[in-house]
Amino acid sequence: MLSGATGEDAVALRADHILARRLVRAPLGDRTPLRARPSHGTALITGGTGGLGAHVARMLAADGIPHLLLLSRHGDAAAGARELAGELEAAGTRVTLAACDVTDRAALARVLDAVPEELPLTTVVHAAGAMQRMAPLTELTEDEFAAVGHAKVTGAHHLDDLLGDRPLDAFVLFSSGAAVWGSAGQAAYAAANAHLDALAHRRRARGLTATSVAWSSWQGGMVDAELSAVMERIGAPAMDPHLAIGALKQALEHDESHLVVAEFDWSRFAPTYTLARPRPLLDALDDVREILAAEPDSATSDADGLMARLAGLSAAERGRALLDLVRTRVATLLGYDAPSQLDPQRAFEDLGFDSVAAVELRQALTAATGTKLPATLVFDYATPPRSRTTCTPGSSPTATTPRRRSSPRSTGSRN
Repeated sequence: MLSGATGEDAVALRADHILARRLVRAPLGDRTPLRARPSHGTALITGGTGGLGAHVARMLAADGIPHLLLLSRHGDAAAGARELAGELEAAGTRVTLAACDVTDRAALARVLDAVPEELPLTTVVHAAGAMQRMAPLTELTEDEFAAVGHAKVTGAHHLDDLLGDRPLDAFVLFSSGAAVWGSAGQAAYAAANAHLDALAHRRRARGLTATSVAWSSWQGGMVDAELSAVMERIGAPAMDPHLAIGALKQALEHDESHLVVAEFDWSRFAPTYTLARPRPLLDALDDVREILAAEPDSATSDADGLMARLAGLSAAERGRALLDLVRTRVATLLGYDAPSQLDPQRAFEDLGFDSVAAVELRQALTAATGTKLPATLVFDYATPPRSRTTCTPGSSPTATTPRRRSSPRSTGSRN
């Protein structure tokens, strides 16, 4: 496995076989539901008054659940909690707002013991979680790493342990796409959510219900405006909560154990995601493979015109013309007022390039020069003068010796 001979970048080793992960489409709407959605007894939602939990509470109330037990750290003192409870009760659902830190096993046990006997617990949705600051793993302290996973992982284990083998209609864990396709600057968050996925599989192995949903970001969920804009740019925009809730309904109807729910613009996401290396995770998606196999269009009239103009210039003049071309495209991508504001000796990474901008610059220079350029152009050729050499029309993309500064940066997501 370590040799790379399999072509896989992540595998699970078992006693008699090796498992590799693939994303495949799950057209649940095209199938007949296997069961009805939860609609009796008590439904407990951790993080129940937050953005995601509130949407789930409305869904369950609309389906006729008679009692909602909404847990949060501050109970009825949480922002918007009383208003949410009033809205749900007006729709005919009894609501209990409970202040409970789900990482406190004794406190959680008391909440579970207080569930009315006439409305026994039938549904659990664990939506509580904590955000991680965007930072590489090497910049996180051990305490920070542990704190990110505490609410998700510890809370989930307490629920699983305290409920034992009690039969339930649903035991839903809110995981994240960060645990499936990765997320730069979100190592702790990705690890915590991967743990939830594993817990769901372990419950299934015990013959118990469990559904772990790896969400991409939601509009109004645990995503601020800055991250939302970044996610839009890389081709993984925040989802409409109504569409996300619709997918959750289908997951419960079809008794799914582990599902990814996300919105992708594959034409933007796939080239960015595969910039650093191949990603076998996407290999089972035919349309994504076609996108990745397609080369940027290099047959343009602009390229022909550039070739004609360069043919009449000296070597030094050609170098200056190509440097101007690179600086112009970079200035446009990064929002500079003029190419002259760019120091050509500054590395692309220092100018603010990330993996999305790298893909866009490669596409722009391919179209302008008619030269097939490597996807990792700005990381292999660290400054505009070096990139000028590699994108000379008619030359090889390896006309100079690459000096790799660092791996391409990419951005992932949180739910």
